[in-house]
Amino acid sequence: MTSWCIPKPSASFVCKMEDVLEVYHRPYDPLLPVVCLDERPKTLRDTPRGGLPAGPGRAARQDYEYERHGSCNVFLCVEPLIGRRQVSITQRRTLLDFADQLSVSRRMSDDLYPQAEKIVLVLDNLNTHTPAALYERFAPAEARRLASRFEWHWTPEHGSWLNPSADGRSVSFPCSPASVWHAAWRPSKQ
Repeated sequence: MTSWCIPKPSASFVCKMEDVLEVYHRPYDPLLPVVCLDERPKTLRDTPRGGLPAGPGRAARQDYEYERHGSCNVFLCVEPLIGRRQVSITQRRTLLDFADQLSVSRRMSDDLYPQAEKIVLVLDNLNTHTPAALYERFAPAEARRLASRFEWHWTPEHGSWLNPSADGRSVSFPCSPASVWHAAWRPSKQ
């Protein structure tokens, strides 16, 4: 059985959907780059019995038995209009981890887009995805500075499919205990 997220057609849903779609209709502007951010938990597993490599006409195979090695949280930032992405991994999924992710965006804000008037940020409605997270992590002056660097837009509830980074979550990230990594900004491969 395939499951689908079916939204309720409400005024709130339509309002947020139209807001996000309006953002996506904007032409590329280096002074207002559009960045989409999402996250998902990931179970860290290892296959104690190994596997068989792919061969001609045969997919790679691995035994169904696995050992669990905890979990992590995978953040994915996508700048869809120019194909940039950033993946970072945290141990937890908390308000402070979200704030830290946005502080990673200080690099984006201060180094990659120093001339940007605002960074247009598209997020889902997770309870940690708010400017208040910055105030939990940073001194008020720095939190305000960071919060004001972003133009905040949220997808409607049950509308995460409007966020390209949510779609990219299904990518198989290399999350074994030995390969927790942080990727630098780079153009995504088509």
